[in-house]
Amino acid sequence: MRLVIRPLHALLWQSRMRVSIVLSALILLALRTTQAQGADSLAKAPQVAPPDTAPRVTFGAFVDSYYAWDNNQPRNFDRPYTTQPARHAEFNINLAYVEAKLAAPRYRGRLALQFGTSVQANYAGEPKIGGISGPSVSQYLQEATVGYRIHPTLWVDGGIFFAHTGYEGWISRDNLTYSRSLIAEYSPYYEAGVKLTWAPSASVTAQLDVVNGWQTISNYNTPPAVGIRIDWIATPALTLSYDNFVGNVAPDSAPGQIRAFHEVIAQYNPSARWQLAVAADLGTQSRSTPTGGTAVWYGASAIAKYHVNAVFAMVGRVENFADTDRAIVVTTLPDPFQAMSASIGLDVTPVSRVQWRTEFRGFHSPHPVWPESRAGRLSSNDSFAVTSLSLTF
Repeated sequence: MRLVIRPLHALLWQSRMRVSIVLSALILLALRTTQAQGADSLAKAPQVAPPDTAPRVTFGAFVDSYYAWDNNQPRNFDRPYTTQPARHAEFNINLAYVEAKLAAPRYRGRLALQFGTSVQANYAGEPKIGGISGPSVSQYLQEATVGYRIHPTLWVDGGIFFAHTGYEGWISRDNLTYSRSLIAEYSPYYEAGVKLTWAPSASVTAQLDVVNGWQTISNYNTPPAVGIRIDWIATPALTLSYDNFVGNVAPDSAPGQIRAFHEVIAQYNPSARWQLAVAADLGTQSRSTPTGGTAVWYGASAIAKYHVNAVFAMVGRVENFADTDRAIVVTTLPDPFQAMSASIGLDVTPVSRVQWRTEFRGFHSPHPVWPESRAGRLSSNDSFAVTSLSLTF
Protein backbone atom coordinates (compact mmCIF):
# COMPACT_ATOMS: atom_id res chain seq x y z
CA MET A 1 0.00 0.00 0.00
CA ARG A 2 1.24 3.34 -1.01
CA LEU A 3 0.60 6.37 1.22
CA VAL A 4 0.26 9.68 -0.57
CA ILE A 5 0.60 12.85 1.48
CA ARG A 6 -0.93 15.98 -0.23
CA PRO A 7 -0.03 19.52 0.63
CA LEU A 8 -2.34 21.39 3.06
CA HIS A 9 -3.26 24.15 0.57
CA ALA A 10 -4.52 21.54 -1.94
CA LEU A 11 -6.84 20.06 0.69
CA LEU A 12 -8.21 23.47 1.56
CA TRP A 13 -8.82 24.28 -2.12
CA GLN A 14 -10.73 21.03 -2.66
CA SER A 15 -12.87 21.70 0.43
CA ARG A 16 -13.76 25.18 -0.80
CA MET A 17 -14.73 23.79 -4.21
CA ARG A 18 -17.08 21.25 -2.63
CA VAL A 19 -18.69 23.94 -0.44
CA SER A 20 -19.13 26.24 -3.45
CA ILE A 21 -20.75 23.49 -5.48
CA VAL A 22 -23.15 22.66 -2.64
CA LEU A 23 -24.04 26.32 -2.05
CA SER A 24 -24.62 26.91 -5.77
CA ALA A 25 -26.92 23.91 -5.93
CA LEU A 26 -28.88 25.14 -2.90
CA ILE A 27 -29.24 28.66 -4.34
CA LEU A 28 -30.35 27.32 -7.71
CA LEU A 29 -32.94 25.09 -6.05
CA ALA A 30 -34.23 28.00 -3.97
CA LEU A 31 -34.54 30.22 -7.02
CA ARG A 32 -36.46 27.58 -8.93
CA THR A 33 -38.78 27.01 -5.98
CA THR A 34 -39.42 30.77 -5.61
CA GLN A 35 -40.11 31.15 -9.32
CA ALA A 36 -42.52 28.24 -9.27
CA GLN A 37 -44.31 29.67 -6.23
CA GLY A 38 -44.50 33.09 -7.88
CA ALA A 39 -45.90 31.65 -11.09
CA ASP A 40 -48.43 29.65 -9.08
CA SER A 41 -49.43 32.77 -7.15
CA LEU A 42 -49.94 34.73 -10.37
CA ALA A 43 -52.06 31.91 -11.74
CA LYS A 44 -54.25 31.95 -8.62
CA ALA A 45 -54.52 35.78 -8.39
CA PRO A 46 -57.61 37.40 -9.99
CA GLN A 47 -56.85 38.78 -13.42
CA VAL A 48 -57.81 42.44 -14.07
CA ALA A 49 -59.48 42.70 -17.48
CA PRO A 50 -58.56 45.62 -19.72
CA PRO A 51 -61.21 48.33 -20.05
CA ASP A 52 -64.00 47.56 -22.52
CA THR A 53 -63.51 49.96 -25.41
CA ALA A 54 -65.39 47.98 -28.06
CA PRO A 55 -68.48 49.72 -29.51
CA ARG A 56 -71.84 48.31 -28.46
CA VAL A 57 -74.68 48.10 -30.98
CA THR A 58 -78.24 47.58 -29.75
CA PHE A 59 -81.50 47.28 -31.64
CA GLY A 60 -85.02 48.15 -30.55
CA ALA A 61 -88.54 48.93 -31.69
CA PHE A 62 -91.75 50.51 -30.43
CA VAL A 63 -95.40 50.27 -31.51
CA ASP A 64 -98.19 52.51 -30.19
CA SER A 65 -101.67 51.57 -31.45
CA TYR A 66 -104.78 53.58 -30.52
CA TYR A 67 -108.47 54.32 -30.94
CA ALA A 68 -109.86 57.82 -30.31
CA TRP A 69 -113.33 59.32 -30.26
CA ASP A 70 -113.72 63.08 -30.70
CA ASN A 71 -117.01 64.45 -29.36
CA ASN A 72 -117.21 67.01 -32.20
CA GLN A 73 -116.87 64.20 -34.76
CA PRO A 74 -114.75 65.93 -37.42
CA ARG A 75 -116.14 65.29 -40.88
CA ASN A 76 -112.83 64.19 -42.45
CA PHE A 77 -111.77 62.24 -39.30
CA ASP A 78 -108.72 64.51 -38.78
CA ARG A 79 -108.64 66.02 -35.28
CA PRO A 80 -107.60 69.72 -35.26
CA TYR A 81 -104.73 71.46 -33.45
CA THR A 82 -102.95 68.40 -32.03
CA THR A 83 -100.84 65.61 -33.49
CA GLN A 84 -101.76 62.95 -30.92
CA PRO A 85 -104.28 61.43 -31.28
CA ALA A 86 -104.57 62.62 -34.86
CA ARG A 87 -107.59 60.61 -36.07
CA HIS A 88 -111.20 60.24 -34.89
CA ALA A 89 -113.21 56.99 -34.77
CA GLU A 90 -110.40 54.92 -36.20
CA PHE A 91 -108.08 52.15 -35.10
CA ASN A 92 -104.61 53.16 -36.23
CA ILE A 93 -100.93 53.40 -35.37
CA ASN A 94 -99.94 56.56 -33.53
CA LEU A 95 -96.20 55.85 -33.71
CA ALA A 96 -94.09 52.87 -34.71
CA TYR A 97 -90.33 52.90 -35.09
CA VAL A 98 -87.29 50.67 -35.31
CA GLU A 99 -83.87 51.80 -34.11
CA ALA A 100 -80.20 50.92 -34.03
CA LYS A 101 -77.93 52.58 -31.46
CA LEU A 102 -74.16 52.56 -31.21
CA ALA A 103 -72.29 53.51 -28.03
CA ALA A 104 -68.54 53.68 -27.48
CA PRO A 105 -66.31 55.73 -25.18
CA ARG A 106 -65.40 58.20 -27.94
CA TYR A 107 -68.28 58.03 -30.42
CA ARG A 108 -72.00 57.28 -30.61
CA GLY A 109 -74.97 57.35 -32.95
CA ARG A 110 -78.63 56.46 -33.46
CA LEU A 111 -80.70 55.65 -36.52
CA ALA A 112 -84.48 55.36 -36.11
CA LEU A 113 -87.10 54.97 -38.85
CA GLN A 114 -90.74 55.77 -38.04
CA PHE A 115 -94.34 55.62 -39.23
CA GLY A 116 -97.76 56.63 -37.87
CA THR A 117 -100.56 59.20 -37.89
CA SER A 118 -98.72 61.44 -35.42
CA VAL A 119 -95.77 61.40 -37.83
CA GLN A 120 -97.98 62.49 -40.74
CA ALA A 121 -99.58 65.26 -38.66
CA ASN A 122 -96.33 66.58 -37.22
CA TYR A 123 -94.31 66.61 -40.45
CA ALA A 124 -97.10 68.07 -42.59
CA GLY A 125 -95.56 71.54 -42.20
CA GLU A 126 -92.09 70.45 -43.31
CA PRO A 127 -91.07 72.88 -46.09
CA LYS A 128 -90.24 71.78 -49.61
CA ILE A 129 -88.21 74.16 -51.73
CA GLY A 130 -86.66 72.52 -54.76
CA GLY A 131 -87.03 68.98 -55.92
CA ILE A 132 -85.09 67.31 -53.08
CA SER A 133 -86.03 66.62 -49.44
CA GLY A 134 -89.40 67.72 -48.03
CA PRO A 135 -91.88 65.79 -45.85
CA SER A 136 -92.01 62.77 -48.17
CA VAL A 137 -88.43 62.01 -47.10
CA SER A 138 -88.09 63.70 -43.72
CA GLN A 139 -91.11 62.16 -41.97
CA TYR A 140 -89.61 58.68 -41.98
CA LEU A 141 -86.41 59.72 -40.19
CA GLN A 142 -87.01 60.03 -36.47
CA GLU A 143 -83.31 60.40 -35.70
CA ALA A 144 -80.09 59.99 -37.66
CA THR A 145 -77.18 61.21 -35.55
CA VAL A 146 -73.41 60.86 -35.33
CA GLY A 147 -71.60 61.93 -32.16
CA TYR A 148 -67.97 62.27 -31.10
CA ARG A 149 -66.49 63.02 -27.67
CA ILE A 150 -63.95 65.82 -28.09
CA HIS A 151 -63.30 66.13 -24.32
CA PRO A 152 -64.23 63.96 -21.31
CA THR A 153 -67.13 66.35 -20.59
CA LEU A 154 -67.94 67.58 -24.12
CA TRP A 155 -69.73 65.85 -27.01
CA VAL A 156 -70.53 67.07 -30.51
CA ASP A 157 -73.47 65.50 -32.38
CA GLY A 158 -74.77 66.20 -35.86
CA GLY A 159 -77.68 65.10 -38.04
CA ILE A 160 -81.41 64.89 -37.33
CA PHE A 161 -82.21 64.63 -33.62
CA PHE A 162 -84.89 65.28 -31.01
CA ALA A 163 -85.39 68.97 -30.22
CA HIS A 164 -83.60 70.53 -27.27
CA THR A 165 -86.82 72.31 -26.22
CA GLY A 166 -89.69 71.04 -24.11
CA TYR A 167 -90.55 68.70 -21.28
CA GLU A 168 -92.85 66.35 -23.23
CA GLY A 169 -91.05 64.44 -25.95
CA TRP A 170 -91.99 62.76 -29.19
CA ILE A 171 -92.35 59.18 -27.90
CA SER A 172 -95.65 58.75 -26.03
CA ARG A 173 -94.25 56.05 -23.75
CA ASP A 174 -91.84 58.50 -22.12
CA ASN A 175 -94.39 61.22 -21.24
CA LEU A 176 -96.47 61.46 -18.08
CA THR A 177 -99.69 61.84 -20.11
CA TYR A 178 -100.61 60.03 -23.31
CA SER A 179 -101.57 63.09 -25.36
CA ARG A 180 -99.23 66.08 -25.29
CA SER A 181 -99.87 69.54 -23.92
CA LEU A 182 -100.55 72.40 -26.32
CA ILE A 183 -97.24 74.05 -25.39
CA ALA A 184 -95.52 70.83 -26.49
CA GLU A 185 -97.51 70.65 -29.73
CA TYR A 186 -96.51 74.21 -30.62
CA SER A 187 -92.80 73.93 -29.95
CA PRO A 188 -90.29 71.78 -31.89
CA TYR A 189 -90.15 68.00 -31.58
CA TYR A 190 -87.19 67.55 -33.93
CA GLU A 191 -84.28 69.52 -35.37
CA ALA A 192 -81.56 69.18 -37.99
CA GLY A 193 -78.12 70.61 -37.32
CA VAL A 194 -75.25 70.25 -34.87
CA LYS A 195 -75.18 70.41 -31.08
CA LEU A 196 -72.58 70.61 -28.33
CA THR A 197 -73.41 68.92 -25.02
CA TRP A 198 -71.30 69.85 -21.99
CA ALA A 199 -71.57 68.14 -18.59
CA PRO A 200 -69.28 70.06 -16.21
CA SER A 201 -70.63 68.10 -13.22
CA ALA A 202 -73.02 65.30 -12.40
CA SER A 203 -75.78 67.82 -11.66
CA VAL A 204 -75.44 70.24 -14.60
CA THR A 205 -75.79 69.66 -18.34
CA ALA A 206 -75.65 72.44 -20.93
CA GLN A 207 -76.40 72.22 -24.63
CA LEU A 208 -75.84 74.59 -27.58
CA ASP A 209 -77.72 73.91 -30.83
CA VAL A 210 -77.18 75.36 -34.30
CA VAL A 211 -80.10 74.18 -36.47
CA ASN A 212 -81.80 74.78 -39.80
CA GLY A 213 -84.78 76.43 -38.15
CA TRP A 214 -87.94 75.96 -36.11
CA GLN A 215 -88.65 72.24 -36.51
CA THR A 216 -87.37 72.02 -40.06
CA ILE A 217 -85.13 69.56 -41.83
CA SER A 218 -85.56 71.02 -45.31
CA ASN A 219 -84.21 74.55 -45.29
CA TYR A 220 -86.10 77.59 -46.55
CA ASN A 221 -84.03 80.49 -45.21
CA THR A 222 -80.55 81.52 -44.09
CA PRO A 223 -78.70 81.83 -41.78
CA PRO A 224 -79.34 78.97 -39.27
CA ALA A 225 -81.06 79.39 -35.90
CA VAL A 226 -79.53 78.85 -32.46
CA GLY A 227 -80.75 77.63 -29.09
CA ILE A 228 -79.52 76.55 -25.68
CA ARG A 229 -80.72 74.26 -22.91
CA ILE A 230 -79.54 73.99 -19.30
CA ASP A 231 -80.63 71.21 -16.92
CA TRP A 232 -79.77 71.46 -13.23
CA ILE A 233 -80.43 68.67 -10.75
CA ALA A 234 -80.93 70.91 -7.72
CA THR A 235 -81.72 68.00 -5.40
CA PRO A 236 -82.35 64.27 -5.97
CA ALA A 237 -86.06 65.13 -6.16
CA LEU A 238 -85.97 68.45 -8.07
CA THR A 239 -84.70 69.22 -11.59
CA LEU A 240 -84.89 72.72 -13.10
CA SER A 241 -84.46 73.43 -16.82
CA TYR A 242 -84.34 76.39 -19.19
CA ASP A 243 -84.29 76.33 -23.00
CA ASN A 244 -84.64 78.88 -25.78
CA PHE A 245 -84.63 79.40 -29.54
CA VAL A 246 -83.70 82.44 -31.63
CA GLY A 247 -83.93 82.53 -35.41
CA ASN A 248 -85.58 83.86 -38.53
CA VAL A 249 -88.76 81.97 -39.45
CA ALA A 250 -89.53 83.76 -42.73
CA PRO A 251 -88.31 82.50 -46.10
CA ASP A 252 -85.48 84.36 -47.79
CA SER A 253 -87.99 85.73 -50.31
CA ALA A 254 -89.87 87.64 -47.56
CA PRO A 255 -88.91 90.21 -44.91
CA GLY A 256 -87.29 88.61 -41.88
CA GLN A 257 -89.32 87.58 -38.84
CA ILE A 258 -87.18 86.89 -35.79
CA ARG A 259 -88.72 84.38 -33.41
CA ALA A 260 -87.51 84.23 -29.80
CA PHE A 261 -88.78 81.40 -27.61
CA HIS A 262 -88.16 80.82 -23.90
CA GLU A 263 -89.22 77.95 -21.64
CA VAL A 264 -88.76 77.05 -17.97
CA ILE A 265 -89.44 73.58 -16.58
CA ALA A 266 -89.57 72.18 -13.04
CA GLN A 267 -89.74 68.44 -12.33
CA TYR A 268 -90.37 67.35 -8.75
CA ASN A 269 -90.58 63.75 -7.56
CA PRO A 270 -91.14 63.89 -3.78
CA SER A 271 -91.45 60.10 -3.53
CA ALA A 272 -91.39 56.97 -5.64
CA ARG A 273 -95.16 57.28 -6.14
CA TRP A 274 -95.44 60.94 -7.18
CA GLN A 275 -94.22 62.69 -10.33
CA LEU A 276 -94.96 66.41 -10.71
CA ALA A 277 -94.03 68.74 -13.56
CA VAL A 278 -94.69 72.36 -14.47
CA ALA A 279 -93.68 74.03 -17.75
CA ALA A 280 -94.22 77.59 -19.02
CA ASP A 281 -93.51 78.99 -22.50
CA LEU A 282 -93.22 82.53 -23.87
CA GLY A 283 -92.67 83.31 -27.53
CA THR A 284 -92.28 86.54 -29.45
CA GLN A 285 -92.03 87.18 -33.17
CA SER A 286 -91.46 90.34 -35.16
CA ARG A 287 -94.30 91.17 -37.53
CA SER A 288 -93.78 91.46 -41.27
CA THR A 289 -96.79 93.76 -41.71
CA PRO A 290 -96.28 97.46 -42.55
CA THR A 291 -97.29 98.40 -39.01
CA GLY A 292 -94.52 96.23 -37.57
CA GLY A 293 -94.54 95.42 -33.87
CA THR A 294 -94.15 92.12 -32.05
CA ALA A 295 -96.54 89.17 -31.84
CA VAL A 296 -96.68 87.20 -28.59
CA TRP A 297 -97.89 83.76 -27.56
CA TYR A 298 -97.65 81.97 -24.22
CA GLY A 299 -98.77 78.89 -22.38
CA ALA A 300 -98.33 76.80 -19.25
CA SER A 301 -99.01 73.23 -18.22
CA ALA A 302 -99.04 71.41 -14.86
CA ILE A 303 -99.04 67.60 -14.62
CA ALA A 304 -99.32 65.27 -11.62
CA LYS A 305 -98.94 61.49 -11.79
CA TYR A 306 -99.53 59.08 -8.92
CA HIS A 307 -98.34 55.47 -9.08
CA VAL A 308 -100.79 53.37 -7.10
CA ASN A 309 -98.47 50.39 -7.45
CA ALA A 310 -96.16 48.88 -10.05
CA VAL A 311 -99.11 48.22 -12.40
CA PHE A 312 -101.55 51.15 -12.05
CA ALA A 313 -100.96 54.90 -12.26
CA MET A 314 -103.29 57.90 -12.47
CA VAL A 315 -102.38 61.19 -14.12
CA GLY A 316 -104.03 64.60 -14.37
CA ARG A 317 -103.20 67.80 -16.24
CA VAL A 318 -104.39 71.41 -16.48
CA GLU A 319 -103.11 73.92 -19.01
CA ASN A 320 -103.67 77.24 -20.70
CA PHE A 321 -102.50 78.39 -24.13
CA ALA A 322 -103.00 81.70 -25.94
CA ASP A 323 -101.90 82.94 -29.36
CA THR A 324 -104.02 86.05 -29.79
CA ASP A 325 -101.61 87.48 -32.38
CA ARG A 326 -101.67 84.36 -34.62
CA ALA A 327 -97.91 83.97 -34.43
CA ILE A 328 -97.68 80.20 -34.04
CA VAL A 329 -101.24 78.86 -34.68
CA VAL A 330 -102.04 80.17 -38.13
CA THR A 331 -105.67 79.62 -39.21
CA THR A 332 -108.21 81.23 -41.55
CA LEU A 333 -110.76 81.55 -38.74
CA PRO A 334 -112.11 84.95 -37.77
CA ASP A 335 -110.91 84.51 -34.18
CA PRO A 336 -107.42 83.62 -32.85
CA PHE A 337 -106.68 80.37 -31.06
CA GLN A 338 -106.90 80.30 -27.27
CA ALA A 339 -107.72 77.28 -25.13
CA MET A 340 -107.85 75.95 -21.61
CA SER A 341 -107.62 72.22 -21.21
CA ALA A 342 -107.83 69.51 -18.56
CA SER A 343 -107.27 65.76 -18.79
CA ILE A 344 -107.33 62.68 -16.61
CA GLY A 345 -105.77 59.34 -17.49
CA LEU A 346 -105.20 55.81 -16.27
CA ASP A 347 -102.04 53.87 -17.13
CA VAL A 348 -101.84 50.09 -16.77
CA THR A 349 -98.43 48.41 -17.08
CA PRO A 350 -98.92 44.65 -16.59
CA VAL A 351 -95.31 43.97 -17.64
CA SER A 352 -92.46 46.38 -18.26
CA ARG A 353 -92.72 46.24 -22.06
CA VAL A 354 -96.50 46.59 -22.38
CA GLN A 355 -98.47 49.73 -21.57
CA TRP A 356 -102.21 50.36 -21.80
CA ARG A 357 -103.11 54.04 -21.49
CA THR A 358 -106.56 55.64 -21.46
CA GLU A 359 -107.20 59.37 -21.35
CA PHE A 360 -110.17 61.77 -21.31
CA ARG A 361 -109.45 65.37 -22.28
CA GLY A 362 -111.56 68.50 -22.69
CA PHE A 363 -110.95 71.95 -24.19
CA HIS A 364 -112.67 75.30 -23.77
CA SER A 365 -111.95 78.42 -25.83
CA PRO A 366 -113.28 81.97 -25.52
CA HIS A 367 -114.00 81.93 -29.26
CA PRO A 368 -115.53 79.25 -31.51
CA VAL A 369 -112.46 77.62 -33.01
CA TRP A 370 -113.29 73.89 -32.82
CA PRO A 371 -114.99 72.34 -35.89
CA GLU A 372 -118.29 70.70 -34.95
CA SER A 373 -119.27 68.62 -37.92
CA ARG A 374 -122.64 67.44 -36.62
CA ALA A 375 -123.99 70.99 -36.54
CA GLY A 376 -121.86 72.25 -39.38
CA ARG A 377 -120.44 75.08 -37.32
CA LEU A 378 -117.61 76.05 -34.99
CA SER A 379 -117.78 75.36 -31.26
CA SER A 380 -116.07 76.82 -28.22
CA ASN A 381 -115.61 73.35 -26.75
CA ASP A 382 -114.13 70.03 -27.71
CA SER A 383 -113.37 66.77 -25.94
CA PHE A 384 -112.09 63.33 -26.79
CA ALA A 385 -111.35 59.92 -25.30
CA VAL A 386 -108.42 57.79 -26.42
CA THR A 387 -107.13 54.37 -25.47
CA SER A 388 -103.72 53.09 -26.50
CA LEU A 389 -101.87 49.80 -26.30
CA SER A 390 -98.11 49.99 -26.82
CA LEU A 391 -95.23 47.53 -26.89
CA THR A 392 -91.51 48.19 -26.48
CA PHE A 393 -89.22 45.62 -28.11
